[in-house]
Amino acid sequence: MTEQSGNDSAPETTPAATPEGWYPDPSGDHELRWWDGAQWTENVSDHGKTSTAPITNPTVPVVNKPAEKIQHQVRDQAGLRDAAAAGGGTIFTEPVLVINQKVKLIELNNEYAVYDADGNQIAAVRQVGQSKLKKAARLLTSLDQFMTHSLQIVDMNGAVLMTVTRPRKVLKSKVEIGDAQGRPIGRVVQKNAIGKIRFDLEANGQVIGSLNAENWRAWNFSIRDASGEEVARITKTWEGLAKTLFTTADNYVLQISKPIEQPLLSLVVASALSVDTALKQDARGLG
Repeated sequence: MTEQSGNDSAPETTPAATPEGWYPDPSGDHELRWWDGAQWTENVSDHGKTSTAPITNPTVPVVNKPAEKIQHQVRDQAGLRDAAAAGGGTIFTEPVLVINQKVKLIELNNEYAVYDADGNQIAAVRQVGQSKLKKAARLLTSLDQFMTHSLQIVDMNGAVLMTVTRPRKVLKSKVEIGDAQGRPIGRVVQKNAIGKIRFDLEANGQVIGSLNAENWRAWNFSIRDASGEEVARITKTWEGLAKTLFTTADNYVLQISKPIEQPLLSLVVASALSVDTALKQDARGLG
C-alpha cells in the first residue's frame, strides 16, 4: 500500500484497468478505501488517518414514492403531458429523468433516487467519502459548503455508472464528471456568482455546452449545446410547504428534447443529478 493520494474518483467494483489507489469508500462507512488494482481491501482512511475495516455492501438509495406521484411531477408540475416510457430503461436512454432527493430532517449524506417518466426507479445517487469530521461540520456549522463532495451515480444493482466530484469552493462551483472507472469525462464549471447562474459544460479542454439558470434563484435551467440550441431542460418541482420548510429535499425533472452525442450526453445527465450539490449551500441557491 502506498501513500494516500487523495484521488476523489471511484472505480467500479470489478474494473480490471483501474489502478491501485485511495478512492471514496463505496460502502460510505469511511472517507477512503484502498483499491489494490483488483479488489477493495480492508485498509481505510478517515481524515488522513489509516486503519482497517471490513468492506460492506454499498446500499442503493431508494425513495419509496408512488408511481402516480412521479407521473404528477412529470406531467403536471413539469408540464410534460405527452411524456411516456420511450427509452431503454437507463439514465443514458430515457428522454425524461425524475430526480427526487431522499427526505431527511437532518441531512448528513446527499442521496437521490432517479426515475423514468412512468415512476420506475432506474438509478440512484449516493454521497461517498463523508468522514465523521465532515458530518460533524455539516451538522453543526455551515463549513460544509466549502468542502469537497464526492458522489456516485449507480444503477439499481449498485454498479457505478458515473462519478461526480465537487472540489472545495469559495464562491463558484466546479463539478468534475468521471466514468465508472473514475476516468475524466468533463467538467461543469460555474461562470458567475451574481445574477442568473450559468455553467459551462467542458470536455477535452473545450466548451461543448452550457447550463443556464432561468431565474436568479437557480430553480430551472435550459441546457444548450455549443451552438446555443436547447437540447434539454431541468425543472424544479414543488413538493409542498411542509417539505420545503422542514426538510432539505429537492426534486427535479430532466427532459432531453433531442438526441445528444457523447460526451455531452453524460455531462447533461450528470448536471441534472449534481446541480443540487453544486449550488445547495449557495445563500440563494436551490434549497
